[in-house]
Amino acid sequence: MRIHHLNTGTMCPIGRRLVNGTGSIFQRARMVCHCLLVETNDGLALVDTGIGLDDIKNPPRLGRKWVRQTTPRLDPAETAIQQVKSLGYSPGDVRHLLLTHLDRDHAGGVPDFPKAKVHVHRSEYEMAVSQKIPAPKGRYITDQWQHGPDWAFYGEGGEDWFGFKGVRALGNSEPDILMIPLPGHTLGHCGIAVRSRDKWLLHAGDSYFFHGQLQTPPRMPLVLGMFQRKADMDRATRIANQDRLRTLKATHGDAVTIVNSHDPVDYENCRCGSRHADG
Repeated sequence: MRIHHLNTGTMCPIGRRLVNGTGSIFQRARMVCHCLLVETNDGLALVDTGIGLDDIKNPPRLGRKWVRQTTPRLDPAETAIQQVKSLGYSPGDVRHLLLTHLDRDHAGGVPDFPKAKVHVHRSEYEMAVSQKIPAPKGRYITDQWQHGPDWAFYGEGGEDWFGFKGVRALGNSEPDILMIPLPGHTLGHCGIAVRSRDKWLLHAGDSYFFHGQLQTPPRMPLVLGMFQRKADMDRATRIANQDRLRTLKATHGDAVTIVNSHDPVDYENCRCGSRHADG
């Protein structure tokens, strides 16, 4: 399967050294919304959707505090739907949206693909959409799914994948895309594993925020670490899953590449590797 790496939303908070780990505290940092566009046997699949057109038209719906803190660029050209078009595809070619979770900077593009099936962990749906499980106030932007998407739900269990349990996201039609439960950041947070050629790519969502967290010993810029702790719904579980990811990288790094949603280093490394593979 061919995988395209998209940045579907740039965020520029102040304090680069405290967020990116380099530069001055007076410079703007750079964070991305790293999404995958995957060519599958059943059309195109998007792993996360980033910030959508409706969010850009009405930024306050993202939350005035969130916009003030993250300072998103809000460029329509960065949206998933515009990048899909730029690659020569039609938005209708996107048949599946595989979401690591339903936070505003991951699900904003959902209404831009109204005919796509939206794949999420059931716990995430029950907290963000049906509100069967109470969610922290202001955590989710319910306008992002008011159009009534076609949902597909996942739970625990499934087949073994390098010591994790993975559920086939597209069934037998595409056995090389797995949804991997990685709760902690949210209760229904998942990673999405995609096999291309003889290697796997694990999009670990917000399981970690900074590439240094998968190093031994782990390292993390101060302010980014504070933001991560504040966003955790279950910090102990997130840390335990992060430990598992660190072990996965150490023991199977030749077979699995792990990336997160917001680290520009992960994103640029993937783009560089993708260019080499295509060329």
